[in-house]
Amino acid sequence: MDGTLIDTEPYWMAEEGELVARAGGTWTQEDAVELVGNSLLRSAEIILARTPVTGTPERVVQILLDGVVTRTRASMPWRPGARELLLECADLGVPCALVTMSYAALADVLLEDLPVGTFAAVVTGDQVAHGKPSPDPYLLAAERLGVDPRDCLALEDSPTGVRSATAAGVPTIGIPHVVPIPDVAGMVKVPGLAGLGLHDLAELAADLR
Repeated sequence: MDGTLIDTEPYWMAEEGELVARAGGTWTQEDAVELVGNSLLRSAEIILARTPVTGTPERVVQILLDGVVTRTRASMPWRPGARELLLECADLGVPCALVTMSYAALADVLLEDLPVGTFAAVVTGDQVAHGKPSPDPYLLAAERLGVDPRDCLALEDSPTGVRSATAAGVPTIGIPHVVPIPDVAGMVKVPGLAGLGLHDLAELAADLR
């Protein structure tokens, strides 16, 4: 979701920087980029280990999440082509699952900006014991859709997400955004979703099977 469908990574980075600055520390662009794709708890652990920020990982997550939810409600940063693709899937009856390491509070903001039923299944970071790069989120999404993971197609923007999807056996389209994605088996890269429709995705998926 973050970085693939909506460009909330700048929101997360801004909230991280403000949190660390309030504690008297410094948070660099390199630090922020390293967190892209990680679970929120893992990101919070890294912040606590490297900066003067104090508290529990859960509290850090809540502070960051509240800030990003507020920013996203004020301005939904759709990535080019993402909303159009989701609406095409809905119009043609192609079931979609949202698999994100963001928590339900942020996923709900996205869902509110789409027609009811756009996603047939939703898996968020607070619903799984092991987040990306574990295959568990994608395996759970396929289970909720009632399909074999090998019959799905994942869209991912980070190496962590790609590792999660391919480990679950899901053919994957990598869409590099904030961080580069190395080449891996079971994945093909495209520069973005703008101008891509279901027919294009089906052709890309066929090349991966």
